[in-house]
Amino acid sequence: MRLTDVAVRNAKPDSLKTRKMYDGRGLYLLISSKGKKGWRFKYRLAGREKSISFGVYPDVSLKHAREQTDEARELLARGIDPSEQRKIDKLQKAERNKNTFEAVGEAWFNVRKIDWSPGYQIKVSRILKKKLYPWIGRIPIEQITPPKLLNALRHTERQGYYDTAMTAKQIAGEVFRYGVGAGIVERDITPDLRRALKSPQTKHRAAIVEPAEVGKLMLAIDAYKGSPGVCCALRLAPLTFVRPGELRQAEWQEIDWKESTWLIKGDKMKMKEDHIVPLSWQSMEVLRDIHHFTGNHRYVFPSARSRKRPMSENAVLIALRTMGYTKDQMTGHGFRAMARTLLDEQLGIRVDYIEHQLAHAVKDPLGRAYNRTKHLPQRREMMQKYADYLDKLKAEAVVNIR
Repeated sequence: MRLTDVAVRNAKPDSLKTRKMYDGRGLYLLISSKGKKGWRFKYRLAGREKSISFGVYPDVSLKHAREQTDEARELLARGIDPSEQRKIDKLQKAERNKNTFEAVGEAWFNVRKIDWSPGYQIKVSRILKKKLYPWIGRIPIEQITPPKLLNALRHTERQGYYDTAMTAKQIAGEVFRYGVGAGIVERDITPDLRRALKSPQTKHRAAIVEPAEVGKLMLAIDAYKGSPGVCCALRLAPLTFVRPGELRQAEWQEIDWKESTWLIKGDKMKMKEDHIVPLSWQSMEVLRDIHHFTGNHRYVFPSARSRKRPMSENAVLIALRTMGYTKDQMTGHGFRAMARTLLDEQLGIRVDYIEHQLAHAVKDPLGRAYNRTKHLPQRREMMQKYADYLDKLKAEAVVNIR
């Protein structure tokens, strides 16, 4: 007779030896002298008797054990040893587990990070570890479906971080494309999620662009009382209008005192291209002032905590807040928008000169990207003209205050 659920549940051990309860077709229940129950399947292949375990009861029910028996007998009918097939399946599963989304993501990150700035490395790593890995990190990448990825992204979206959710989707796409190239997964699934996420609202960084208000800002910068590093960084920001990260990571070896230029290496730039900043005499004056304090160190604006690290990314922003400018009025990045507006609308400078100095992806009429020295004499003249114009606005602000 075949076994029943009741018979299996109530089966008692023999205190002297293990006992077997047969279900038929090779399946039996092995009961140890201590009462442990396990399923076994006995079969013959190539004249040899063999057996394979199907798991422990009650974790594996009678029904499940019979299903495994059917699968094993199907393999035997095709001349395949169920025991050997199980070993192959385990190896394949282990191989899949090595190719989880997290494993592939870390491999992609380690390959690509050498091309990124330290700040961008931190940003990508944080999104991987906080926004993607907790939800899909342990899943083999080939088993991740568009709904599974979307569910992961929804957690970030529900928190109101629409930009971050969109960035996480882009990063996931990079990981999938890396997996495609490595032969781990067949395709990038992120195009299937096109328009599935809420579009982030375009948020322009706050900037002061009215000439009279710019004059007041320049006065406030001159009057700011803080550490020499922050004061000089604050004075240099509007004169060079580089990105905040490029300003705080400025190194003395990048300054050419003879040519009055600042060469920023591509590994610090958003576009990964070397960038030249012509320095007005006002900018050079600021650098001479701070050189008395930090000239023997690597960074022009070192951290207050360690001279081996650059200034905090929030130093200039905190100074602006201390001066009374809110986040809706002015940011460290706002000096770039301020310069672009004034150079174009007030000074009438050619837009391509401005865009090139902003280190934007400018192309000439033939579609070629400008190199770092393109229009350098004209840009040098523009930078001096702009510095003089800021002085003029500051002087007018003094008169208006009186």
